[in-house]
Amino acid sequence: MSKERVLSRDVEAVQIPSGDKIVLSSGTRVYITQTLGGSYTVMTDTGLVRIDGRHGDALGEQVDSSAVKATAQPNSAPDAEAIWDQLKKVYDPEIPVNIVDLGLVYSMDIEQQADGSHKVNVAMTLTAPGCGMGPAIAEDAKSKILLVPGVSDADVRITWDPPWNQQMISEEGKMKLGLI
Repeated sequence: MSKERVLSRDVEAVQIPSGDKIVLSSGTRVYITQTLGGSYTVMTDTGLVRIDGRHGDALGEQVDSSAVKATAQPNSAPDAEAIWDQLKKVYDPEIPVNIVDLGLVYSMDIEQQADGSHKVNVAMTLTAPGCGMGPAIAEDAKSKILLVPGVSDADVRITWDPPWNQQMISEEGKMKLGLI
């Protein structure tokens, strides 16, 4: 069930499925259709868009506190589990399962830089090569990874090898999608 809202201020959003960035003006009427992973998928007069959770206040919603970077000791190594938890907050706006449970994340590694800081490298894929949301999903993953204390940089690379298939979906993901 969608919730009707009127934006209280201008908000940057990402069009679905093209991934183009747009600005929705204050006073725009939207309908929240999905709230997952700290972001909102909303219907506008021109189609679906995704609004980041840090702009929840413009929708009359609570701002997602997990969208604010916590502090860490300088050059302390980030927690790998915290990075995976952040990746589980990233959703394709058209599929109600996170990218980890969809089997889209192939690898994640933490690399210590020469200056002692830490960079996270992620290789992921998409459900289909023609998915226009790919860059937006990768950017969402990067922004969420950068919230983890100790992470100074992140690189999220989209790859097509191996090709994704439904066998890669976790048991939890298959249950959410009604595949089992």
